[in-house]
Amino acid sequence: MANDLILYNSLSRRKEIFKPIQEEDIRLYVCGPTVYDRAHIGNARPVLVFDLLYRLLRNIYGKENVNYVRNFTDVDDKINEKAREKKVKINEITEETIKWFHEDMDQLEALRPTSEPRATNYISQMITMIVELISKAYAYPTEDGHVFFSVEKFDEYGRLSNKDLDELVTGSRIENEESKKNPLDFVLWKPSNSEEPGWDSPWGFGRPGWHIECSAMSRDLLGENFDIHGGGIDLIFPHHENEIAQSVCASKGKNFANFWLHNGYLMLEGEKMSKSLNNFITVKELIENDFSGQAIRYVMLSTHYRQPINWTYKRLREAEKILEKWSSLKTLDDRSNVIPQPVFRALLDDLNSPLAISEIHKMFNSGNLIDANESCTFFGFNLNGSKKKNNVGPQIAGKITHLLEKRKEARIKKDFATADKIRENLLLAGVEIKDNEDKTSWKIKDNFIKEKLENL
Repeated sequence: MANDLILYNSLSRRKEIFKPIQEEDIRLYVCGPTVYDRAHIGNARPVLVFDLLYRLLRNIYGKENVNYVRNFTDVDDKINEKAREKKVKINEITEETIKWFHEDMDQLEALRPTSEPRATNYISQMITMIVELISKAYAYPTEDGHVFFSVEKFDEYGRLSNKDLDELVTGSRIENEESKKNPLDFVLWKPSNSEEPGWDSPWGFGRPGWHIECSAMSRDLLGENFDIHGGGIDLIFPHHENEIAQSVCASKGKNFANFWLHNGYLMLEGEKMSKSLNNFITVKELIENDFSGQAIRYVMLSTHYRQPINWTYKRLREAEKILEKWSSLKTLDDRSNVIPQPVFRALLDDLNSPLAISEIHKMFNSGNLIDANESCTFFGFNLNGSKKKNNVGPQIAGKITHLLEKRKEARIKKDFATADKIRENLLLAGVEIKDNEDKTSWKIKDNFIKEKLENL
């Protein structure tokens, strides 16, 4: 019991001991971004929360036994609108935004998931799932080319959000009201015009609804029943409520995800952050304003994941000072994968990261640098890659990131001559790179020559 992982399950609304379906195959699905714009710090919060959970699960069960899936929603009306606004093709928007997302999350030391499926690669699975739901009378097509899920056919609808149907109708945004049988029925498929992305289907040329995307991708990659489903608290209704309904009904009543984890809202200087209110800030803007990804990570994880964060620049500046102090105390290069017990125990209690970080402070203050450094390594606080060492501006950092991506592609193709050449050129320019199992880190050396890098 002392070493059990305890997680708060949004479905039961209580803490429960995490018991995996199979210890050699831990399966985690997290709703990823809709790729039409730069990631703001609210988007970064679930990435960092579930990155910490991913690290902990890998430590407990072995990294080869944890399958972490985080999707990209690359078919959506917001993407269509952005493409029209910029007068470019839709795939140009999605490709650029996914590239930006990876660059920004790499700055925050977030590990890449096992799989990052794109919705557009799973259209056939979505169509298959919709056909199954229609055949079982859980969904119905309409004459105008829509397919809707019939909410009243699923008795447990509203269980996750803890609301009855009358409450949900009152608080819901009604779409396509004229063609659906019930105001709460949600769209599984909708028609597309000639300017919108679309695919042939039994109901005509169209595209999937948002909710069916995650259900189809998670079923294909993780199976009908898996361990943990996560995301922001704003996704509980309607997205996750609808995922449960369609997934359970399509799988003949089998359980969908055993645990549901949700991170809290992010406030910006005391106000709820929102693109509609135009009071949001992107990860890129913070980095360009000379804040480090390490400090952003520290601020995010110093608040418990289920609590709202009040994001302030004061907290960010304080985090920079703490990490600079820790970096000056750091003396170790080679560390084990063992999490010191005080930190481990804190994280076992529903990812209590604030308590874990306070334990790291105690270790540094008492001179226990071995445990402090092992804890920082686990947490993703890369003290070797502090802001001071890599403060070269966004253009140089982007150039280095681009070269490392080319090197990675060369290594995947087993073109080791090209990969070695890129590494050698970076070293000659004064950029030292270090390969870890999950990613490559870099730092600027004292002999850095900007002109040499720019000519690569």
